[in-house]
Amino acid sequence: MKSTFYILAVCLTLFACDKNNAEEQAAEDDTVIQNYISDNNLIAEATGSGLYVVIDNEGTGASCSATSTVKVEYTGYFTHGTQFDSSPSGGIEFPLQNVILGWTEGIPYFKEGGSGKLLIPSALAYGPNGTTGIPPNSVLIFEIELIEVIE
Repeated sequence: MKSTFYILAVCLTLFACDKNNAEEQAAEDDTVIQNYISDNNLIAEATGSGLYVVIDNEGTGASCSATSTVKVEYTGYFTHGTQFDSSPSGGIEFPLQNVILGWTEGIPYFKEGGSGKLLIPSALAYGPNGTTGIPPNSVLIFEIELIEVIE
């Protein structure tokens, strides 16, 4: 009985620590994004999840949803300006359910032909683990153009 209580106490403590760390990281990411917006004189819309969207051109074509398959041309940057990725010329096709949460949430703000930026906090990107070429807890900036809504 004592060991069960101890294990439960340890688990609850770890969960509370993870939650506190996530909240602290979200606040830090928001500061980084707010500074990026200010430094670059952007007009950005906060979505409520930590994501910010800059709409340069909303587009006039079809709309998409978080479950759509789309074709997007993009370039990904860190907030200090270093490029880490880009699509081939003419874009790349993918289901929005198979990409980072910041894209799944952000791309539907645009219609076909639309362009702008997604300012993505780490929790909606690659989080505390990062991925190849992207360090843990990285805020990511994507310049995107929604070329086509496929389905």
